[in-house]
Amino acid sequence: MSVTASDRVTATTLQTGEGASSAPVQGAPAAARAAATAPPAGVAQPGPAATGVRPGRLGSLLANLPFLGMHASVLLVIWAGISWELVAICLASYYVRMFAITAGYHRYFAHKSYKTSRVFQFLMGLLGTTALQKGPLWWAAHHRYHHRYSDTEHDIHSPTRQGFFWAHMGWVMSPAFDATEWERIRDLRSYPELRWLNRWHLVPFVCASAIVFFAFGFEVFVWGCLVSTVLLWHGTYTINSLCHMWGRRVYETGDTSRNSFLLALITLGEGWHNNHHYYPASANQGFRWYEIDISYYVLWLLEKLGLVWDLKRAPEEVVAGRRGRRSYLVTADEEQAPPAAVA
Repeated sequence: MSVTASDRVTATTLQTGEGASSAPVQGAPAAARAAATAPPAGVAQPGPAATGVRPGRLGSLLANLPFLGMHASVLLVIWAGISWELVAICLASYYVRMFAITAGYHRYFAHKSYKTSRVFQFLMGLLGTTALQKGPLWWAAHHRYHHRYSDTEHDIHSPTRQGFFWAHMGWVMSPAFDATEWERIRDLRSYPELRWLNRWHLVPFVCASAIVFFAFGFEVFVWGCLVSTVLLWHGTYTINSLCHMWGRRVYETGDTSRNSFLLALITLGEGWHNNHHYYPASANQGFRWYEIDISYYVLWLLEKLGLVWDLKRAPEEVVAGRRGRRSYLVTADEEQAPPAAVA
């Protein structure tokens, strides 16, 4: 997609933005889905089985020093102290940037579940980089790959295939996934400002942290920039790990995705992961009134303000579990039994 003078950004596909909808695949039985999602012969894929990077083989200590050092930095709270004001600042920083990940990186860049202006697209990407989860193009490309091969041997982060630690954070520490898969983001890669953000994704966080430190002091810097970022990382990671291990299955998706009310609260709605894998195109992942989805509520408000538009929502028949003539609802017996191993 070439960049034009138009200020409007349009979606190119219904589900992931790659060029083909993933809907038939996500709802298919495991064996059929595995066959349908098999990578083309001779084409290198970024999954552990194909790259030769086995789960548990991480990058060097030096390469992971910034990541590990960020975790160690939370010990600075010993010197920064603690107060209700600092905890509130930490939570505010956490949830503002969580929204940038859930509504920006995930629902917009990865799945194109709504449209927006080119300016707001950039601002969402800019805010997302302050979460230190690399650039929006890198994030979207790897997430689209995950949906295409979810819980198969080619999945990047499947707890059923590679274990909890690898799915939660091990894959992030591996050098095998540092590169951006440009072919998976052909709808986004023509925007030079997004390519800049993707390349210099550390710059916004460093600049913001410096401003916070010099304007508000050491204590606010520790809680608002360091502690909140580590919490934000693991809040995001729980969707890749725990939401494929713990929770309720409502729909048959051919993978182990599950819904979790608790994780939905932690991640502003991403915990309705089974819903999402069943119908990835939807801007709302909480399909029912009691499925709290704060990211969607904010997107709805932004739609009213004219900052975003054309929010895709799951149709009633989809929510009811009907796609075509088949029902994808999980029965009570199926819910109590563990999901079948994915081929």
